[in-house]
Amino acid sequence: MTTPHLPLHPPQWRISQEGADSVVVLSGDWLASQTGLRSAVEITRLLGDGAVKGSLRYDVSGLGRWDSALVAFARMMRAAAGEGANKRFTLDESTLPEAALRLLKLAETNEPLPSASGDKAAASVVARVGHGTLGFGAELGAIATLVGESVFGVARGLGGRAFTRSVDILHLMREAGANALVIVAIVNGLIGAILAFVGAVQLQRFGAGIFVADLVGIAMVREMAAVMTAIVMAGRTGGAYAAHLATMQGNEEIDALKVLGIPAYDFLVLPRVVALVTMMPLLYLYGCAIGLLGGFVVSLAILDMSATTFLDQIQGAIAGRQFAIGLVKSVAFGFLVALAGCHIGLRAGRSAADVGRAATSAVVVGIVGVIALDAVFAVCADRLGI
Repeated sequence: MTTPHLPLHPPQWRISQEGADSVVVLSGDWLASQTGLRSAVEITRLLGDGAVKGSLRYDVSGLGRWDSALVAFARMMRAAAGEGANKRFTLDESTLPEAALRLLKLAETNEPLPSASGDKAAASVVARVGHGTLGFGAELGAIATLVGESVFGVARGLGGRAFTRSVDILHLMREAGANALVIVAIVNGLIGAILAFVGAVQLQRFGAGIFVADLVGIAMVREMAAVMTAIVMAGRTGGAYAAHLATMQGNEEIDALKVLGIPAYDFLVLPRVVALVTMMPLLYLYGCAIGLLGGFVVSLAILDMSATTFLDQIQGAIAGRQFAIGLVKSVAFGFLVALAGCHIGLRAGRSAADVGRAATSAVVVGIVGVIALDAVFAVCADRLGI
């Protein structure tokens, strides 16, 4: 139920004389967030010498809505009345609302807050563990839901029943693929060169420098090209996905889509998942080529090896299944990075700071997730003997 909007009556107060005593008459709404607080200087000036005859009491018959603004005013009146040797007049607060009196008593209490006892601290630890467990379970449920929606979303898309525009997918594919070629080339080229350099330094000691080509080939094709490309995409594309969706969340654009009956998942998440899953295998192959080129250049530069020998070694070392493993990894990594970015972006808050936090979280989750998933792949490959 919504609270009806009531017209606001400005807060007013005045001093009147009733018999031998003075009365401070309050009227209107005393709401700190809308009407502000009264000025202590104004109160002191109006309660100057001779303004109060006898004692001073409140008349709240005309008082409307109130909050801390009334309590702050009452505290200023107490300060103006003085105490002890400096007492100027007697202040009768018995007519103030009971809740205001309790707040006044609480405000005047200067006792420090009780510190947490050992039991309470232990209880808070248990509570934090409980909240963390429940939050982790809820997070797993949300991720499982997102994965399920992805599978069904792709099926709906193949059947032409998804609210996904092909122009959005093409735009996101260009952003995730063509625009990332330079950074993917730099990273994978350097990785290939470093592998060749380290391998040459170590293998030359045993007269096995020719196997540098095998080292670079297997490492790049099976592991490094897929992993390093996925890490680049987690930092570049996954963070961008999270920041974009978090910004839309803050601008209430996602709420507008829901109001219009457009599924946010089909319109926002599915195109990004499809674009990144499609581009990752191509970027992986591109990263492999650049990484092998980096290793090739370094091998020819520091080893007495011909180009023909390097290429023959590469051809003998790399089997088709090495590429198959790398391709499967790249698809899985792309799916993980896209889902992590979209999931965190959709669950972000609505402030500018939340956008930054969402982008940072997406990058961290994406990188850690890629490395963890690569470890799972390594264990599975070992168990399968491939």
